[in-house]
Amino acid sequence: MAETARIWTAALLVIGDEILSGRTQDKNVAQVATWLNVQGIRLREVRMVADDMDAIVEAVNTLRARNDYLFTTGGIGPTHDDITVDAIAQALGVGVVIHPDARAILEGYYATRGGLNEARLRMARVPDGASLIPNRMSGAPGIQHGNIFIMAGVPSITAGMLDALTGTLEGGLPVLSATVGCWVAESEIADLLRETERLHDDCQIGSYPFFRDGRVGANFVIRSTSAAILEDVSAALTTGLTALGREAVAGGI
Repeated sequence: MAETARIWTAALLVIGDEILSGRTQDKNVAQVATWLNVQGIRLREVRMVADDMDAIVEAVNTLRARNDYLFTTGGIGPTHDDITVDAIAQALGVGVVIHPDARAILEGYYATRGGLNEARLRMARVPDGASLIPNRMSGAPGIQHGNIFIMAGVPSITAGMLDALTGTLEGGLPVLSATVGCWVAESEIADLLRETERLHDDCQIGSYPFFRDGRVGANFVIRSTSAAILEDVSAALTTGLTALGREAVAGGI
């Protein structure tokens, strides 16, 4: 039997009262998941917590223990409620220090913007032993400590930090996908989906039903790290749907 490829996993911890209150809509989950997939890393779980020290510490220790990587967004700004750095330092059992390179970056950025005051200097604080993630948009860098990546909550800044990390993380093969659509109730072809997935290693089939123009249909998204497996599973689903008197639509409906 062929050896199963190593699967690299990550978790995302979204931090912030404004997310949980609904005042701010999170946009980082989708972009982090998409970026991770290109790196060959699967986003396995997402948790959202408030700006609460104990909640952040518990989540960090839980998520980093069962994944290869942990990404966090939010809570690294200049205000009193930005406690992510303190909480992660506590989870790691290390102190909080001013990173000299971060301080220099902020001094340069704020030289023509009113100078580096005490509040802005908070953005140079890191868990002891951390390195920096470049931020070309707003000066304040992200932070890396081992397998933890601490990033801004603002999606555009997060995107820049992810871009800076591209190609630097160890991962496996990216997950590919293909879609087969059909005008059919998913309950009618549940057995076909289950059996097709069972007969093909290294694939998952997701079923996404919809109601449109007075008709019931579903799109079946096949995911695998192998293009050949995607082709085989798509063909098997098409054959199975045809045998049931249904027409499969490549690419989805």
